[in-house]
Amino acid sequence: MHFKLKLTQIGNSVGVILPKEVLAAMHVEKGDTLTLTSAPDGFRVTPYDLDKNNQFEVMRHVMKKRRNALRELAK
Repeated sequence: MHFKLKLTQIGNSVGVILPKEVLAAMHVEKGDTLTLTSAPDGFRVTPYDLDKNNQFEVMRHVMKKRRNALRELAK
């Protein structure tokens, strides 16, 4: 998929209008939050919250490391 995006004035800010095909492919809609991160070839826009993903990775690590203790607490 390849789209050219035009910057447009939105109040006192400048924004980008995403085509409906892009929104559908990203499974996002009005009001959702996107994350902009730097990439080797420019920037990447993603619907994923990288901070939450990092928190889940930490949680998985703790759960794996403390599996027995968590199992006992669940009883």
